[in-house]
Amino acid sequence: MTETNQGESITRTAWVIAKCLTVIGVALSLFQLYTAGIIAMTAMRHRSVFLTCILVMAFLTKPLYKKARKDQFNFAQVIDLVLILISIAVGLYIFIDLQGIFERQGDWSPWDIRVGITLVLLVLEATRRVIGLNLMIIASLSLLFGYFGPYMPELIIHKGYSVERIATTLSLTTEGIFGLPLGVASTFVFIFILFGAFLDKTGAGSFFINLSYSITGRFSGGPAKTAVVASGFMGSVAGSAVANVVATGSFTIPMMKKIGYRKHVAAAVEAAASTGGQLMPPIMGAGAFLMAEFTQTPYLEIIRIALIPAVLYFFSVILFVHFEAQKQGIWGLPKEELPNFGETVKEGIHFILPVAILVTVLIMNYSPMMAGFIAILAVYFTALLRRRSRISLATLVKTLELGARNAIVVAVACAAAGIIVGIVNLTGTGLRFSSLVVSLSQGIPLIALILVALTSLLLGMGLPVTASYIVLIILAGPGLMDLGIPLLTAHMIVFWYSQDANVTPPVALESFAASGIAGSSPMKTAFTSWKLAKGLYILPIIMAYHPLLLNDTTGQVVLTVILSTLAIISFVVCMERYFLTHMTWTETVLHGATAVALIWNYRLVNYIGVILFVILVGFQIIRRKKQNSMSGI
Repeated sequence: MTETNQGESITRTAWVIAKCLTVIGVALSLFQLYTAGIIAMTAMRHRSVFLTCILVMAFLTKPLYKKARKDQFNFAQVIDLVLILISIAVGLYIFIDLQGIFERQGDWSPWDIRVGITLVLLVLEATRRVIGLNLMIIASLSLLFGYFGPYMPELIIHKGYSVERIATTLSLTTEGIFGLPLGVASTFVFIFILFGAFLDKTGAGSFFINLSYSITGRFSGGPAKTAVVASGFMGSVAGSAVANVVATGSFTIPMMKKIGYRKHVAAAVEAAASTGGQLMPPIMGAGAFLMAEFTQTPYLEIIRIALIPAVLYFFSVILFVHFEAQKQGIWGLPKEELPNFGETVKEGIHFILPVAILVTVLIMNYSPMMAGFIAILAVYFTALLRRRSRISLATLVKTLELGARNAIVVAVACAAAGIIVGIVNLTGTGLRFSSLVVSLSQGIPLIALILVALTSLLLGMGLPVTASYIVLIILAGPGLMDLGIPLLTAHMIVFWYSQDANVTPPVALESFAASGIAGSSPMKTAFTSWKLAKGLYILPIIMAYHPLLLNDTTGQVVLTVILSTLAIISFVVCMERYFLTHMTWTETVLHGATAVALIWNYRLVNYIGVILFVILVGFQIIRRKKQNSMSGI
């Protein structure tokens, strides 16, 4: 084959793949909008269509192996084509013969068993390609655990299940792959990912970033604080952590480097701030929708109780940023280099309307799916109000495709998590793990929280956020509730702990995405962002011991917020060893003790913590005045 013919073949292959992705992505997004806002569909049928499209897109976008080319027809693409055809055949089998599958429950036909085994293998291969080996290996080990139950250690031994039982339970019921995780991914999560894509394409992302710059850019460490505020704004309406890093980090990280932040610190600030985007209402991460389903709690209530902890988390990150800037002598940007606040609001005020409509619809007790559907329509029609934000037909097609492609990672993770959850439920392992947590903690909630945090840390090294939350709440949630922690609080604690999967080395997708923008060391960035995101570990303890979440009196909540704020200040000061000036080791230790006292479950100890805090601040004021007088300031 001549070079010209080979080049034409490559171009033709790439063109075919791109067009297939566009057609499938647009079709999936339209299908999701149709079932969200017009006519609902039976759960299994809806999820089978959704998963089939996701598997096809996964095999089209992710190669068989790293060096396999997607722009040239080769052996790897033959395998991809076979897997795509098998995925479609399996999806059609379930969609068309769903009634027969329901009638054959417990008396499966040979074809049922073959389809069940095939679907499990397809999900494992898609997981390997999209998520990586970690989650694929964990899901595979769970399958082996289900089969070899009688040979397990005594602590986790069970009777074991046949290949047929495992495959059919996981693939042909709603107890496995088609269970709650994929159900939530195929409904609420997809709709809000698509909502985020519409916001991005209409220019709302640039508006939120410019608005943040105009508010925070002049302060000490201005661009870093802008990163925190912008990530809060973007995350509150996008709900995707990695997308948050890419959208805001491309602006904020270069600016942070420009005014003096070290590369890995600039990237870490963006990663830690973007992590909070999945905690900030009104649209949180996929886990928030799962939480609403798991606990049978209205999503509006989830939003209400999540707001204060989310604000406190962003406060903790801003403090880290501020003290780093003070130590390094990093100041803000001059006024002339910043967007004008009035002009920014004037240009983008119409982007506030879709968010306001979204919140209003949720308050009116519509389902999150319907709220997302209406919000997407609101974004589209609101964008028509300004020429610069209008979406052309070509851009609309790209937006619909982008929404579908952005959903691949979450959907595949939820499908793989469904395998793990299905095996855990089938074997009864969750109850054993929860009993172990209760036993090891000796009935002390704080020890149980530390054990859950450590488990989350280990899971976060190999699982994405959503999968980590699902597995952890199934395993540890009942144990926390057995210790007296309310249902919703237990779920919120696990949801917060699971967020560390974004910034936990050695697998820290947010940190790695930020390091790519900053040109910094991925691992150095990951460890620094892990440090900046320590609020993920402090605030769940406060939730467990203080009335920060539930329907307590206003006075109690206000007092808890004040104590929590002081505790976060002391904790960050202890970590940074800087407040108004550099601190001695004695002050550092005392600030650590103060933070513990302020979150302790005993009011007298809390008040002692307040007194210690005031004394330590007084020492810092005196030392700062002495330093200024000695330097002649």
